[in-house]
Amino acid sequence: MNAIVKPAEAALDVVRATLGALLGDRLQTSQALREQHANTATGRGTEAPDLVVYPLNTQEVSAILRCCWENGVPVIAFGAGSSLEGQLNAPLGGVSVDMSRMNALQEVRAEDLLAVVQPGMTRKALNHELRATGLQFPIDPGADASIGGMCATRASGTNAVRYGTMAENVLALEVVLADGQVIRTGSRAAKSSAGYDLTRLMIGSEGTLGIITEVTLRLRGIPEETLGGVAAFPDLDSACAAVIVMVQIGLEVGRVELLDAAQIRACNAYSKLQLEEVPTLFFECAGSDTSARDAAQTFADIAEEHGATSINWSSDRETRNKLWQARHDSYWAALALRPACKGLVSDACVPISALADNIAAAQADLLEKQLIGTILGHVGDGNFHVVLMTDPEDMEEAPKVSAFLKGITERAQAVGGTCTGEHGIGQGKMAALAAEAGPSLDVMRAIKLALDPRQILNPGKLFGAAQ
Repeated sequence: MNAIVKPAEAALDVVRATLGALLGDRLQTSQALREQHANTATGRGTEAPDLVVYPLNTQEVSAILRCCWENGVPVIAFGAGSSLEGQLNAPLGGVSVDMSRMNALQEVRAEDLLAVVQPGMTRKALNHELRATGLQFPIDPGADASIGGMCATRASGTNAVRYGTMAENVLALEVVLADGQVIRTGSRAAKSSAGYDLTRLMIGSEGTLGIITEVTLRLRGIPEETLGGVAAFPDLDSACAAVIVMVQIGLEVGRVELLDAAQIRACNAYSKLQLEEVPTLFFECAGSDTSARDAAQTFADIAEEHGATSINWSSDRETRNKLWQARHDSYWAALALRPACKGLVSDACVPISALADNIAAAQADLLEKQLIGTILGHVGDGNFHVVLMTDPEDMEEAPKVSAFLKGITERAQAVGGTCTGEHGIGQGKMAALAAEAGPSLDVMRAIKLALDPRQILNPGKLFGAAQ
């Protein structure tokens, strides 16, 4: 794929003038705002766009893209700013299209178990709107991400072991292509055999193929009973072994999360918990009153057989919410272990049988390289994360961090896993994608060039063509 270059100032002037006339004060150019739209908690450097725009509808998104297409100016879609691999950076400048004002719940069809939303709606806002229907949108990546951003990165999260990823929970999309053309993919039917699956093509494309302007989502019923709790283990191997058995027997768990001893220590301090500082599984079982309790008891039996030192669960909503909020705050809790540090988060996903070995190897590598980090993850589907607390001023630490992250990826790929289960590629894992995809990377490039031959959509991501 040919490299593309930063647009000429004259082209940017045309775009500023044209979009200014269209959007008025919904076009912003302040330095602080532009930097805010370039990066968040990634540990990467900030590469700011030249301007930020706030469309209100699909027609405006189409006009923005058409203008940028005609002038060769890059476009980067922005949701809630929670991506972790530099997806929001603008290495060539250009236009950040902030979708936060396109945040309406457009339709709920309870009888069909679906909702139609604009991309800027967040998952928490959606579930708040659904509260009276007895339905929920269950995909929970931790951050209060936007639905459009969750589609773009193929997000999953704590409920993935039960409900799958965004790929399994999106029925249809409205997408604006690079030249401003508006297309619709999929339908409201539960399944389809009609042609190429363009919906799944767009999900996980990280804004490189189009900008999503409407999403039709699957909804699920809110379970009658939910039991949640914790199981403490003497070591990581025992905890992982218990999870493997649960998955292999098909136990109906809603969530099962692993936190290592360091992460538990961080959560105790940050979230005011009083958990034993050992490897711990957070779990949740949901269903009818009988099925949820049966599943929780089976979970407890398996955990005990694998050496769990304590197992506690509760149906009390407040107790469960406190635990899961602590899990969602784990990144911030980990940062507090090393004041004034920068956080760097990486993930990998492996076949469940390889989970224990890969986590153990990552933990051993932390010790060998004398790095400070915690290990946690959605281990029910083989996805685990490492949160590194790094000192960007320490020149001796930087190569250790790079080698550590490379090791996680290479070990996962060696056992048939993937370099990322949910964070995506962005700028951070382009080399890993090339190694993993092999010749199929050329097919991805061909698709990119077919839909965006001028390469204006999120350049410098996935393939590394920006200069």
